[in-house]
Amino acid sequence: MRQVPAYLIIGNGRVARHFCRYFDFIGISYTQWHRRLPVDDLLHLLPRTTHTLLLIRDDAIEAFSKTHLSDYTGLKIHFSGALTLSGVHGAHPLMTFGAEMYGLEKYQSIPFVVDRGAPDFETLLPGLANAHVRLDPQDKAKYHALCVMAGNFSCLLWQNLFNGLEKDFNIPSDIAHPYLRQQTENLLKDHATALTGPLARGDTVTMARNLAALKDDPFQIVYESFVQAFKGIREKAI
Repeated sequence: MRQVPAYLIIGNGRVARHFCRYFDFIGISYTQWHRRLPVDDLLHLLPRTTHTLLLIRDDAIEAFSKTHLSDYTGLKIHFSGALTLSGVHGAHPLMTFGAEMYGLEKYQSIPFVVDRGAPDFETLLPGLANAHVRLDPQDKAKYHALCVMAGNFSCLLWQNLFNGLEKDFNIPSDIAHPYLRQQTENLLKDHATALTGPLARGDTVTMARNLAALKDDPFQIVYESFVQAFKGIREKAI
């Protein structure tokens, strides 16, 4: 008979709150500790815990593990996409976590990217039936860089469009929502053919006008960088 896991969630940020919500949905029992609680509480919890999820900042995980979990004999798991740490297994949820909690179906759809060499998924995160793949630890930094550029950096671009519409042109930002939805649909349908606009057409005249219009704008260098990156992609393909 499989042992019932005793989870301890370390942290109280967005990811920790989301996974508390997920565990509540599917009836997984857990305890939670964060830095605003006494350390003595943590010491009492650890002996009764089989799985400790370190859902804190990447740059705090190693120090926390060494300071508070050096004698802990259960499984230690972090959700960082970039960090590789001896003795703490990585399982990165490939998802963005907003301020509002999600529904059960959304949580169940989250895929995990697990360190190659970590225990099997049922042992690592018992009770979760999420899809999962394996990744070599030496590839994690590049994998995470790609995730950050696609998710976080694109968010800056869309925020810049929405803010520009409202502040520069006095146009409601939601007028661009259909554009965002269609771009997303195109990417999901066939990411290889989703690129449109002057880059895809090789329209250097329009790109020059765009760059001139962005004079003294912090995003001018972003536009230039994308032009150069796309040029490099094409040259590499040839």
